[in-house]
Amino acid sequence: MRHSSKAFGNHLKIIAVSLVVAAVYQEMKKPPDEREWHGKIANMIPYDFRAPTTERFRERYWNPEDPRLFTEHAFGVGWAINFHTLYERLQTLRGESSAPAAEDTEA
Repeated sequence: MRHSSKAFGNHLKIIAVSLVVAAVYQEMKKPPDEREWHGKIANMIPYDFRAPTTERFRERYWNPEDPRLFTEHAFGVGWAINFHTLYERLQTLRGESSAPAAEDTEA
């Protein structure tokens, strides 16, 4: 079992490095004045290699105005978690699960 989990971890590392290489290659194919250093690999996997800012971190990791649970990373390849949305969803679940059932409230 130990060997298979190590192999799985190695596969994940290879995939992660491959995605970074693909994103950099995609940007390097563009003329220098058209390189933005953020976009999507194969119109699917987001990447952003611009210097991270506080505003971008807040927008991606705690954004009450964005209902998405998964947003683009503030820096790197892949997705981040919008913790505000996660918090709201957990509160909703907790509220639903802790509410007394109808038969519990009848006397």
